[in-house]
Amino acid sequence: MTIAPTDLDHLTQRELEQALWAAANALRGPVDPGDFKAYVFPVFFYKWISDVYDYHHEQAMDDLGDDWSQELEDEDYQTFMIPADSHWDDTYEITKNTGAALNKALVAIQEANPGKLAGVFGDVNWANTERIPENALRSLLKVFHNPKITLDPAHVSGDMLGSAYEYLLREFAEASGKKAGEFFTPRHVVRLLVKILDPQPGDSVCDPACGSAGMLVETVEAVKEAGGNPRSLFLYGQEQNLTTAGIARMNLYLHGLEDFEIKRGDTFREPKLLDAAGKLRKFDVVIANPPFSLDSWPSDKWAKDHFKRALGGIVPPAKNGDWAWIQHMLSVMKDGTGRVGVIMPHGVLFRGGREAEMRQWVVEKNRLEAVIGLPNNLFYSTSIPVCLLIFRASKPEERDGKVLFIDARAKFMPGKNQNTLSDEDVKAIDAAYKRGVDIDGEGGLNLRLVDHAEIQENGFDLNIGRYIQTETKAEADVDAALAALREAQEAMDVARAALDLRLKAAGFDA
Repeated sequence: MTIAPTDLDHLTQRELEQALWAAANALRGPVDPGDFKAYVFPVFFYKWISDVYDYHHEQAMDDLGDDWSQELEDEDYQTFMIPADSHWDDTYEITKNTGAALNKALVAIQEANPGKLAGVFGDVNWANTERIPENALRSLLKVFHNPKITLDPAHVSGDMLGSAYEYLLREFAEASGKKAGEFFTPRHVVRLLVKILDPQPGDSVCDPACGSAGMLVETVEAVKEAGGNPRSLFLYGQEQNLTTAGIARMNLYLHGLEDFEIKRGDTFREPKLLDAAGKLRKFDVVIANPPFSLDSWPSDKWAKDHFKRALGGIVPPAKNGDWAWIQHMLSVMKDGTGRVGVIMPHGVLFRGGREAEMRQWVVEKNRLEAVIGLPNNLFYSTSIPVCLLIFRASKPEERDGKVLFIDARAKFMPGKNQNTLSDEDVKAIDAAYKRGVDIDGEGGLNLRLVDHAEIQENGFDLNIGRYIQTETKAEADVDAALAALREAQEAMDVARAALDLRLKAAGFDA
């Protein structure tokens, strides 16, 4: 293995982002933009591991001098092991059947770091030239092999790497369209939800539908900004998709984090974040943007769930798993300190049947603290209005027996394809939640603390328009109807797309 020479020219944040986007563009044509992330992130991570390995190797040589040994270096200096012939330079020098060489190197690195990197590179078959032609793979590797793209601590800070990774995630989300919801939640929405939950040093934090781990990363950033020790946090996540689970782990490593657990698997069918006794582990902060209106969740087994997550004996409807996600999150909320924040479609606030029973349960058990309505069109995956639901194991005295409703629909910056929340919007909504008043004086927020008795009078309907004084009941009914219509339309779009795929697979021109 040859050691790459150190280039003293430091990259700027913009240069690093441009280099990463050039790597993605190297695949344009033969690879669908929606699949860029499956190829670019593993190569980015592989180059980073190799460059950091070289950096620590030189450190060890300088520090130990004649006392140097590979064993001492591996034990005291290296974060990850790189087996012989598996370094970036070894792979890059192979110009024929490069994909097969890359496969071999990534497998060897995963096997050499079983507790840290098992499965982290996903399941791409790099030797499959039908999926990624040899010339496209060589072009991708060439972008990263530029001597200026040295990703060690001497050239690129951890903050730069983390920011660049999130830049790529955002770009890939825009290229993926509706598929983006599987792995990416817009940073401004994540920031708002994390600020509301207010993670503290020493907290355990869980995202049971963690995607690319953006919410876990943001909790770290929030503690850091507040002057706390972010390394005191205990971070946990579960993600069903193999590629996305790998992206989540890479994201955390590239943000300088090593002490975390990301489990791959179906949170409903096989929750893997368990304690020593095999029971659900409990957390101080539970946060998620789960897939909306999931119709493939195991409702038929929920009543006899081994972990007793059918709270109140209530099984949410088979065609809609929204409240099942909430039940799971409440089941892993720690007694006393636990708080839950979840992004949901507005339908959870007013749909009838067993969902109405669950609304009654969370209100009567005094778990629901706040319902926050957000502006339309904030997400890549949906344009329907969404809300934040905030739950607490122990609510403050002034909110005991009450629920805070906040209408924040007017708090956004309009965009061409997507609306966003500005930093000022985030601060205003967070302050309204924490203080119970609109402090910005611009009239962009409406809020009200409502007694449980009034909610009961409304049949435990949580539609915001029923409780905010500036709205009439008729307007509330219209809001509910429009939200239901949008959800139904999106469900029809998904069903139509699935039918088109089946028709094409069967040889029909859809």
